Amino acid sequence: MTQQRLYTHGWDDYELLDAGDGKKLERWGKILTIRPDVQAYFKPGKPHSEWHTLAHWEFIEADKHSGVWHPLRDAAPTSWEIGYQRLRFQLELTRFKHLGLFPEQRCNWDFIAEHLPTEGRFLNLFAYTGAASCIARQTGAETLHVDSVKPLLTWAHSNMERSKLADIKWVREDALKFVERELKRGRHYDGIIMDPPAWGLGKKGEKWKLDNKLEALLEGVQGLLTQRGFLILNTYSPTIGLAEITRLAHQYFKPQQCEVRELWMQTSTGKDLYYGNVLRVIKHQYT
Repeated sequence: MTQQRLYTHGWDDYELLDAGDGKKLERWGKILTIRPDVQAYFKPGKPHSEWHTLAHWEFIEADKHSGVWHPLRDAAPTSWEIGYQRLRFQLELTRFKHLGLFPEQRCNWDFIAEHLPTEGRFLNLFAYTGAASCIARQTGAETLHVDSVKPLLTWAHSNMERSKLADIKWVREDALKFVERELKRGRHYDGIIMDPPAWGLGKKGEKWKLDNKLEALLEGVQGLLTQRGFLILNTYSPTIGLAEITRLAHQYFKPQQCEVRELWMQTSTGKDLYYGNVLRVIKHQYT
């Protein structure tokens, strides 16, 4: 097991330009945005006044959970498309500061493409707008995409079609309930990724907290993995640190199968920005 920084990187259509003073400046294709980020507590590489001469949109928080986008240029688009390799993703301004893609996940997309067997089965839990699902389906693997929010399933389906893919299986369900049902059905997967929010809503709008669900999720997915399968877990929860993730992972997997790391990305101005923690379980290396 290693406990160290895992650096992810941008690509042609995404660049983390700068960060600091509680915000980050990003380029999505040709569109630049300014968004709040609590981890950007340091001084930026360039002054915010310079950011504003470049950016098209800035997100202004109304409260902890929502806000509004303020245009910094005339006729700035509210929806546009970017690519990653052969895939295409639709971006939109949402009232939760997100745009429909978590670019820091690029390192996990590459991991899936490298480790998922062409004839394998892949499960994406808390699947959001489907980037990992599209990566998995592109390999040829049977892919199940699970999310409890109907508009996100629609968005993910659009991304599949934009990427000229087909036959991803869509499931609108609470992730833990789906895992429990799959266990009863005796199903198994060669790869599983789950990217749960710190707080979430179930299919019927019921509220839940990751702290109370993580152990049950790990126990469940352990039973779903094949003997040569892999698991990726991301968490942005401020109350679940590396030590707790390691403790829970070692209850259900061999310690030598587990990699627990902090996820970071460096800005183009040389600043390091923290993006949460990652657990990777690679069973086939230590069967």
